[in-house]
Amino acid sequence: MSKADELREVMRTEGAAIAENTQAFNEGRYDSVADLEDYEELKSEARAIKEDAIERLPELLDELTEAVEENGGTVYLADDAADANDYIRNVVADRDANRVVKSKSMTSEEIEVNEALEADDVDVVETDLGEWVLQVADEAPSHIVAPAIHKSREAIAELFNEVFEPEEPLETAQELTHFAREKLGEQIVDAEVGITGANFLAADTGTMALVTSEGNARKTVAATDTQITVAGVEKIVPSVGDLDPFIELIGRSGTGQDITSYVSLLTPPVDTPVVDFEDDETPLSEFDSDRDFHLVLIDNGRMAMREDDQLRETLYCIRCSACSNSCANFQSVGGHAFGGETYSGGIATGWETGIEGLDVAEEFNDLCTGCTRCVNACPVEIDIPWINTVVRDRINREGEHPADWLVDGLVPDEEDEGAPLQKRFFGNFETVAKLGSATAPLSNWLADTSTSRWAMSSALDIDPRRDLPTFERETLVEWAGKRDSTVSDPERRAVLYPDLYTNHVQVDRGKAAVRALEALGVDVVVPEAPSSGRAPLSQGMVATAQDHAERVTDTLAPHIEDGRDIVVVEPSDHALFQREYEKLLDSAAFTDLVENSYEVLEYVYGLLDNGADGSALTTADGDEIAYHSHCQQRTLGLEAHTVAVLEERGYDVVTSNVECCGMAGSFGYKGDYYEVSMDVGDRLREQLQAEDVRDRPVVASGTSCLEQIDSLLERQPRHPVELLVD
Repeated sequence: MSKADELREVMRTEGAAIAENTQAFNEGRYDSVADLEDYEELKSEARAIKEDAIERLPELLDELTEAVEENGGTVYLADDAADANDYIRNVVADRDANRVVKSKSMTSEEIEVNEALEADDVDVVETDLGEWVLQVADEAPSHIVAPAIHKSREAIAELFNEVFEPEEPLETAQELTHFAREKLGEQIVDAEVGITGANFLAADTGTMALVTSEGNARKTVAATDTQITVAGVEKIVPSVGDLDPFIELIGRSGTGQDITSYVSLLTPPVDTPVVDFEDDETPLSEFDSDRDFHLVLIDNGRMAMREDDQLRETLYCIRCSACSNSCANFQSVGGHAFGGETYSGGIATGWETGIEGLDVAEEFNDLCTGCTRCVNACPVEIDIPWINTVVRDRINREGEHPADWLVDGLVPDEEDEGAPLQKRFFGNFETVAKLGSATAPLSNWLADTSTSRWAMSSALDIDPRRDLPTFERETLVEWAGKRDSTVSDPERRAVLYPDLYTNHVQVDRGKAAVRALEALGVDVVVPEAPSSGRAPLSQGMVATAQDHAERVTDTLAPHIEDGRDIVVVEPSDHALFQREYEKLLDSAAFTDLVENSYEVLEYVYGLLDNGADGSALTTADGDEIAYHSHCQQRTLGLEAHTVAVLEERGYDVVTSNVECCGMAGSFGYKGDYYEVSMDVGDRLREQLQAEDVRDRPVVASGTSCLEQIDSLLERQPRHPVELLVD
């Protein structure tokens, strides 16, 4: 089955339930974190604690071991999954246990402890409702927090009725929950060993924190006399006092709850009585509290990740699932497609690379489009898109790509080891754009012939259902070079950065930007400049992106020194200047660009807010428009500037609130992902075709957004800067 067929099947069978549940979690997160006045400070505090803990991990491991042993427990540091499972099997065998009950634990999923124990004829029962549903269905989790998120109530009812054949068919959520509670209660009572995970482990006291939505974790501990806790070494924090920001953030980030239903702080072995459930006469106080506790700490690649400068951030993850819930592609396909052996969502690339290897990460890595919507969602400020980009680069370099000779020498990239042909093509789009403009309109006609379409589909997997860019013969740089500035006494001077699409395809928006800035008293130049590097970076071609970044700054630095501001029309390029260039440039060059570059409507807003005369700009009289902001524009917090400018000019603006349009640069062109792209786009289409919006002209800030909306709607969208000038 092809990748496209696999994704289509997942969307058909699981997509509706995944979309409904992840979007609800995501909306809940927006509402919940809005109530925190110190949200950003809490995130930074949590980040600092994790940075410190991972930096001092060997020391904290020793401290935690000493604390647990002083409490009367046992600590075992397992090298890998097999080592951990051997130890756990021995503990269960020594207890002569027939049944083990488990609370939800992704780390136990990682090492596949259920299978190891079942091979010894031990009955293993998941006590988390979602995990139990999947155990009954013999399926893998599709979400870090809500493992059965892909199953609807109707599907669960059908499963229970078929497997358990209750006297009366189960239908409602209440009936299903009550049935599960009764079934699981019986099995917990009969268990001898309980296995839990741990959200956090405090090194100073040996205290473990369990953050759950159900009470099953507490029951798993209380109902058995032998407790085994399985946790990755990255779960250690220095002290109990360090738990505060994590407890405040984890529920809000994952499920939108102000605080998770059950927060249990245990310092095992706990001293509660071990109850004999068959003895209903002996007072609880007379039962003994002789409990056995084993903490199994798992390396399984984590210490190597700690030494990897690019993967280390993965270890800061607190498994909240915010990256999954905020990801438009995940909302369509879920973790069974957007995930590896154990972990799912954006952060899964880092985990699966470190634990399983690049070959596993490669299976789903391209589903991350680098839209950055997860960046602000992550409660520990992990740059998840960068991890995905770095892993993509490694996949490119380690893969075998026999067609490389077709492009080696023909494209000006810096990849000493070749990416696949498709990635090399999209990563070198600057070459395509220059050739397209130089030979237009012939290039546009030729590209759209059936023969060319077939060739692009066969060799590059460019989906023939997509409209291709139409190149302009006269570029923006050429147009600007033929005219004189209309500003004789400028208030400010600026460079309009000619990104690839503005320079070669959507030239009209570039002309509008120049005229709008001149109308506000700005002297504008449009120099010949290299492309930003966004195209190669999106393909994991980091060396090429770095080369572009260095050439861009070499071009723009003299203008900055001359006192000119850098104004950028394309939000993804502006985001590159503001974010990713930090990874690609020396700090001085990056800082200069950050401090002197602006997105075009952000710049217009600043001019108007500081007293520029806007009388020469176009005005409206309550004209209704619909506006869709670019993903990376939102991440940078710039959407409001565009809305404010449009409203100041007299427009009545409604905005979309979907996470992404689904196009995401080259992603929407690729045959494997076209239908995912359109499924994501359908959510935007629904909003733009709602009864009170469907008659409004549409404006959008991003190139990809404009292309996607053009394919979704009959009415053609425009860039908002085009509304400011005739």
